[in-house]
Amino acid sequence: MIISQTSLAALRVGFSAAFRAGLDVAASDYKKIAFTVPSSTKETTYGWLGKLPRLREWVGPRVIQNIAEHSYTIVNKDFEETIGVDRNDIEDDNLGIYTPLMQTLGEAVGALPDELVFGALKNGFTTECYDGQNFFDTDHPVIQEDGSIGTVSNTGGGAGAPWFLLCTGAPLKPIIYQERRPFDFVSKDKATDDNVFNNRQYLYGTDGRCNVGYGFWQMAYGSRQVLDADSYAAARAAVRGMKGDHGRPLGLKPNLLVVPTALEAKALEILNAERNAAGATNVWKGTAELLVTSWLD
Repeated sequence: MIISQTSLAALRVGFSAAFRAGLDVAASDYKKIAFTVPSSTKETTYGWLGKLPRLREWVGPRVIQNIAEHSYTIVNKDFEETIGVDRNDIEDDNLGIYTPLMQTLGEAVGALPDELVFGALKNGFTTECYDGQNFFDTDHPVIQEDGSIGTVSNTGGGAGAPWFLLCTGAPLKPIIYQERRPFDFVSKDKATDDNVFNNRQYLYGTDGRCNVGYGFWQMAYGSRQVLDADSYAAARAAVRGMKGDHGRPLGLKPNLLVVPTALEAKALEILNAERNAAGATNVWKGTAELLVTSWLD
């Protein structure tokens, strides 16, 4: 191949198309458990996380609900990946391996939100959320009916493989995916670029800015106990019994069971079997959707 502006432009278009094709085929589940928040600055503060809205009877003037400020901030991170193409490979038309690499690069971009979101879910046992407690913890502070401060648990404890029961039917979901700048395909392939002049290497890659954090812990229950009918029942009872400040029932309905691949069979037995091991009717059949993800492995 004769290297010219025309041939390099054609190569750039081909690589970009492969990158887009990879984006299109990338499997993604993160939107099932996370809501996307656009960010326009270096970091975004979520002060409203301390307040779950409720309606009151309108008697007299309106009552303005001041949002509790918890100073929960998600700082955007930079992510990139770059592939170098040797000039000799272009001259010798030895480019067969690079197009699949560019498609794989697109797939990696498509998978990043899943990697970050499910990584945050898995790390929720040891990572703080807006109230200063770990996202999955035994002592989240909540204002009781009498005005005193009590504690609420959203974890079953244990030391085994983690699994999660989530409420994902509302606009707000347990995990926040914060997007500052979407990923795009970029290149440095001019003859005057330092990488070309000094290293005879044409560079193609992608970069973007984003991060993840935690929403309302009340919408999520995490456990490392053995996944069976009893522990699943305990998880459902905990989520459905969640109350907001001043003892107000939240009316949460857990609808998604998230497990690693090692727990798929146990989860299917709980959610799909007609009868349990004792031969009795399986009362938990169909009570939640199942999401199996290798990002928890």
